[in-house]
Amino acid sequence: MLFRQIFDPALAQYAYLVGCQKTGEALVIDPERDIDRYVDLAKAEGLTITAATETHIHADFLSGARELAERFGAKVYVSAEGGPDWQSEWAKESTYDVTFLRDGDTFRVGNIEIHAVHTPGHTPEHLSYLVTDLGGGATTPIGIATGDFVFVGDLGRPDLLEQAAGLHGVQEPSARTLFASLPRFTGLEEHLQVWPAHGAGSTCGKALGAVPITTVGYEKRYNASLNAAQGGEDAFVKAILDGQPEPQMYFARMKRDNKLGVPLLPGGRLPQPRPLRADEIADVLGTPGLVVLDGRADRAAFMNAHLPGSLAAPVGKMFSNVVGSLVADETSPLLVVVEAGKMDEVVRALVRIGYDHIVAFVTPETLDVYLAAGGAYASIPRIATKDLAVAMAQQPEAVVVDVRFATEYAAAHVPGAVNASYTRLPQYAGERLPGTDTPLLVHCLSGARSAAAASYLARLGYDVTHVDGPFAEFTGAVETDAPTLAVTH
Repeated sequence: MLFRQIFDPALAQYAYLVGCQKTGEALVIDPERDIDRYVDLAKAEGLTITAATETHIHADFLSGARELAERFGAKVYVSAEGGPDWQSEWAKESTYDVTFLRDGDTFRVGNIEIHAVHTPGHTPEHLSYLVTDLGGGATTPIGIATGDFVFVGDLGRPDLLEQAAGLHGVQEPSARTLFASLPRFTGLEEHLQVWPAHGAGSTCGKALGAVPITTVGYEKRYNASLNAAQGGEDAFVKAILDGQPEPQMYFARMKRDNKLGVPLLPGGRLPQPRPLRADEIADVLGTPGLVVLDGRADRAAFMNAHLPGSLAAPVGKMFSNVVGSLVADETSPLLVVVEAGKMDEVVRALVRIGYDHIVAFVTPETLDVYLAAGGAYASIPRIATKDLAVAMAQQPEAVVVDVRFATEYAAAHVPGAVNASYTRLPQYAGERLPGTDTPLLVHCLSGARSAAAASYLARLGYDVTHVDGPFAEFTGAVETDAPTLAVTH
């Protein structure tokens, strides 16, 4: 048996390639939409991907299962559990070779046996997959692909259907369902490897570990969320719901598209945006509905001068969260400011969350030429966190906006600050913030999240100052709140 874990650091997502070298067949578990990576990896190992499966209908990325079925005729295995509202409708209505799995069903890819285990809680239809290497002479599983059921150090959050997808009154019942699913995991042999769908950095849980693979026995001993179940169902429900981070705005759209059908990539190819010359930038800025994503890492440079209306979206781990949270319309034409060598990374990050209309890109060097020639630009005032208290005294009419998660705010915050996590800022701006005539001082823990938030609020017409630097450098008094359950949206 061949086993490969494929990691997407931007979304902290793991897909798995499981292959039978004897027959040359391979399965991909939880593939993302840009499937060429898996195809190339399989080819390099002398394998052909003949099957794809999903552990559940994902909320944080677009699945590549349909793309594999369309382009390569791969068999698709998806869940039949959870009731009619939790079926992959695209698979039901397609002509692809699809098998809907129920608890206890098995299928084979070459001499590898896959056994489906219904593990609801994170979502009603969620399946985990026990993998047995029959070709290697094994009669028991080597590991289990747990999807968003069990992570390293944590469990999949049961509140996303309410917090992200807007299904009211379901998070507590889902938590109780998750509690009931735990024996499906704790009853397994302790030596089994555990292959989760996410790692540290994902908001599909609140305390995911950075170790990529674990074992059943290790998690039974050290998984804090799993251990909370030892206090009984009610204690578990409180513990698992308490302190979950506010999910990104785009999660609801991912649920919708993964259920109804992920759009196929035209011709099976990724978008190929063209580089702009400096003298072309002004014309492209006039494109109706254009959103400029400024991928430069230098926050100070962005605040000093950027194309009008730009969002500060540094390429890397924050990029997908910023775009998915702050660009409401996935059909918006996008212009990206980024080094040419990072464009492939940017394109993949965007298509994985459904932003396909990337019209062009501008390198930082070209941007400098444009600015030097007198091109239109915008800027945002910037102060250090250590100077925030002084700024508050000088501008008593200003409102401090804390764009950290609610749990961070509860632990310590600037007196009178409004908490509005950047992951839900399009919603919170209308609900929690004053009118655009009120100055805003926007901060976070380090200055990174507040840079994105400040750029978004400036785009809306707010008078914004970006507060940059570690929150620990704030020189004024701080307040604390008692821990609260995750905010209900």
